[in-house]
This record gives sequence, structure tokens and C-alpha cells, in this order.
Amino acid sequence: MRITVFGATGAAGSRIVTEAVDRGHDITAVTRDPARFGALHPAARHRTGNALDPDSVAELSAGQDLLISATRPVPGQEAQLADTARALLAGLSRTGVRLLLLGGAGSLRLPGSDLTVVEGPDFPPSWRPIALACDEQLAVCRAAGPAVDWAYLSPAAVFEPGVRTGTYRLGTDELLVDADGNSGVSMEDFAIAVLDEAEHPKHHRTRFTIGR
Repeated sequence: MRITVFGATGAAGSRIVTEAVDRGHDITAVTRDPARFGALHPAARHRTGNALDPDSVAELSAGQDLLISATRPVPGQEAQLADTARALLAGLSRTGVRLLLLGGAGSLRLPGSDLTVVEGPDFPPSWRPIALACDEQLAVCRAAGPAVDWAYLSPAAVFEPGVRTGTYRLGTDELLVDADGNSGVSMEDFAIAVLDEAEHPKHHRTRFTIGR
């Protein structure tokens, strides 16, 4: 497949690029700053681009099979997530390329509850800005018309670099937890799930979640 990855120098994005390259896909890895080309996978095609710019999105998705966005704003600029979703959808509406958008877990329902993760009593207040921004990001996708075939991927509650086990579980709108009530997934296993979805699409214009 010909795949463009925005946010390719980030913790999640770089692992998605590595997984994709290891599977033999033709990867265009995008960063906003050409000075960061050295952080991109050497086997990927290196390009500069801005996921907030529909023209850049259209240019870098033309002729591709898929665009994956794993961008994350710096603290204080969380509102960019919704703006980025709008730009991605606008740009891709011109090229007809499918979108896999890495989002957040805050809007997932807690197991056995009507509360979402961000509404839960133990949710850290310092995480609310990014969680609520991810909620708005998802709302932008859900309000979009039929021009773009998108899927929104929510990780488990604990989402960090770890071990590539090769196993994961999929869900829809409820937080995935293990037998002890813990919710987590490594970025390495998340990347596996992303590429599995890329190669064998099962989710169209909907959100799904990934956990161990």
C-alpha cells in the first residue's frame, strides 16, 4: 500500500511508520519541520507538510491508498485537534483517500457505567484539556459528510511505549479493561492494530478502540 503518515516523528506515529515499513508498504512520512528529517524512518519517503492545511493534506494524499494521522498538539494548543480533523477531512475530500485518525480515550464509556472516561471520578484534572479536545476531534468526524471514509482509533487508558506482543483486542465505544480492571496498550501493539485495519478495513465512518 501507499500510505502517508502525518505526525511521523511522534511516539505513536514513528511506531506506526516502523510497523508499516516492516510490512513492506510504501510510506511517506510527514513532519512540519524539515530539520526533523533525521528522526524519520530511513526507509520512508520524507516530506514536509501541515495537517492543519487542507492544501497540504490534498497534495500529500494524492495517489495514496491511505492517510494516517497521529499528530498531537503541544500543551495549550489542544484546540488544534478539532481544527486538524477539519483540515484532514477537507483535504481528503478532494482526493478520496481513506483516513485513519489517532484520537483519545476520554469519550469511551467506563465499563458498566453511563459515564465516560473523562467524567470518571479518578480522571486527572490535568488531562482534561487534551481529553476534551479529543472529544471535539471525534465530533468533527461524526459530523462529516460521506465524502471521506474515516475511522477514529481510541487507545486504552494507558497508552505508552512498551513491548510488541503481537496481541490486542478491539472494541467500539466502551473502554477495554483486563480481568483486574486495568486498561492499557503499548504503542507497538497499537501500531499493529492500525496496520491490520489499514490492510483489512473493518471500520468505516466510526470509532473503535484498541486494548490488550
